Amino acid sequence: MSANPIRVAIVGVGNCAASLVQGVHYYRDADPQATIPGLMHVEFGKYHVNDVQFVAAFDVDGKKVGVDLADAILASENNTIKIADVPPTGVTVQRGHTLDGLGKYYLETIEQSAEEPVDIVAALRESKADVMVCYLPVGSEDAAHFYAQAAIDAGVAFVNALPVFIAGTKEWADKFTAAGVPIVGDDIKSQIGATITHRVMAKLFEDRGVTLDRT
Repeated sequence: MSANPIRVAIVGVGNCAASLVQGVHYYRDADPQATIPGLMHVEFGKYHVNDVQFVAAFDVDGKKVGVDLADAILASENNTIKIADVPPTGVTVQRGHTLDGLGKYYLETIEQSAEEPVDIVAALRESKADVMVCYLPVGSEDAAHFYAQAAIDAGVAFVNALPVFIAGTKEWADKFTAAGVPIVGDDIKSQIGATITHRVMAKLFEDRGVTLDRT
């Protein structure tokens, strides 16, 4: 049992969430003094990778709702690379609120859960979550705002992993500040993806004396 647990709730049990859950399990015994391929930081402040504990998860996919998080990360249309066999977590995926969280084509691919959406604020409080990570699909603006408000109401820190402006807007930043609740975002970069590559290339051009009008 961790001495410094970070109790995490996940919204959207898709490929990104699957990679996170697998990664936490895979690196659970990582040596803080060693260089670990795939990790920038084994420890962050007083926290180790193993301190991340998943305590709640929400989705709308009928093949994910009602099953253990360890099974849900491999269910339905999830197809990310498998790096670890995650044992049962004891966390059952609960029925979230759809709103605009399903794109047109994905909606035609999956069957939504017939269960009633749960009270997100109550579920966060019951799980004693410290942080909620929002992994909704790109474009889920209404749904992202809904979960951000739920985080405020439950007093839970919010990590907005999609490119919907929440942390970057004065309205929402003021809401979180007034509630005394941390907000991190917006969007999360892939480890080696287009965004970080673009940033490095732009800096390289600048360092080599090239003036960039736009990118």
